[in-house]
Amino acid sequence: MPRLIPELICSDLRASLEFYRLLGFGIRYERPEERFAYLERDGADLMLEQPTDHDRLYPRAPLEHPYGRGINLTIDVDDVTAVHTAVTAVGVTLYLPLEDRWYRRSADAVGVRQFAVQDPDGYLLRISQDLGTRQH
Repeated sequence: MPRLIPELICSDLRASLEFYRLLGFGIRYERPEERFAYLERDGADLMLEQPTDHDRLYPRAPLEHPYGRGINLTIDVDDVTAVHTAVTAVGVTLYLPLEDRWYRRSADAVGVRQFAVQDPDGYLLRISQDLGTRQH
């Protein structure tokens, strides 16, 4: 099991599940009576939960859309173009268009082909494919 698994609060579990399936995630397990699902895609795991009145871990501050303010989740995939095609085919608005980008590090730069979308609750998802490294 991964050592960090984001659990995203969602306003409509079914709508969120439909969106994440579009990105290639499958349901590993779910507890419909608790409005909870554990999703995975090639080693990327996340949990979705639509809060109920009795949730003890539910944030005590009021939730306002977009829920995902201040968070940017990167999901590494083997074929970003295929995911991009699936997302754009159904008219999902891109937050960041498909691009190749090189990020400078201390001794080199790491390249990614990426695009970003927001899920139904506003969580920013950067879908990314590794392009390797190069010298500055």
